[in-house]
Amino acid sequence: MKPTLLILAAGMASRYGSMKQTEGFGPNNETIMDYSIYDAIHAGFGKVVFIIRKEFADSFKEKFGNKLSGKIEVDYVYQELNSFVKDESFFTDRSKPWGTGHAVLCASDKVNEPFAVINADDYYGTEAFKQAAHFLLNNCNENTYGIIGYQLDQTLSEHGTVSRGVCKVDSENNLLSIKERTKIYKQEDKVVYEDSDSVIEVDGNSSVSMNFWCFHPSVFQIAHILFEEFLIKNHKDIKSEFFIPIIADDFISNPINKIKVIPTLSQWFGVTYKEDASGVKEKITRLVNEKVYPQMLWA
Repeated sequence: MKPTLLILAAGMASRYGSMKQTEGFGPNNETIMDYSIYDAIHAGFGKVVFIIRKEFADSFKEKFGNKLSGKIEVDYVYQELNSFVKDESFFTDRSKPWGTGHAVLCASDKVNEPFAVINADDYYGTEAFKQAAHFLLNNCNENTYGIIGYQLDQTLSEHGTVSRGVCKVDSENNLLSIKERTKIYKQEDKVVYEDSDSVIEVDGNSSVSMNFWCFHPSVFQIAHILFEEFLIKNHKDIKSEFFIPIIADDFISNPINKIKVIPTLSQWFGVTYKEDASGVKEKITRLVNEKVYPQMLWA
């Protein structure tokens, strides 16, 4: 059975300032998602599932429904405040969804096969999708998940600080932990992050998570249990989020489980800030000129 691609597109893009998920960056107004889906199809994925807010449904279906018809199976999942939340008092004052882990959980009725998870607004590269498809088809099971690992110093923005999940791995590339580091940036020839009042250097060659995960569908049961526990502990904090690494940490706390960090040479880029947009367009133009992608992506 071909693997599925799950695209997280329900975020509000607060730092970017607009709906960057559907903004055009390619020569014919292609979104970053278009290139991810194109790469996924060529890597052997059989279905794409968009996780979106219900109010965005019409614009998403208009933008992707026709162009993907006959190329890959397409489905949609709505991530809403009340999804998998039994007590309405838990979200009375909340305005945004519960985070990436909650988004994955919302797809549990649509996905029955090994699947990859990516962000809508990140470009991951053709090789990364081939690596993910190979892992999902050959190595993924109830006790073995995966994550595509990018080199930290290749994932920074020139226009502000970023947050990255820095991976700690063992000698066999098994994930030991992910430490979320905020306010990461280049300082001369070093990569640093801010922690309280301190500026701390971090190895630029470190493997980081760009939210490109490879899961067996057994993850949904784990996520469901953890999300219920999360709500009980955190529902009063309206800014709290149920992130995918919460699920990953719980999974590898059992010694029979492993998450393989799959190093990739693919170049990541994305649009964290509005100022990143021109650079993204330049990089996509270069990839088209180098014949990595056709001029008319869906012709």
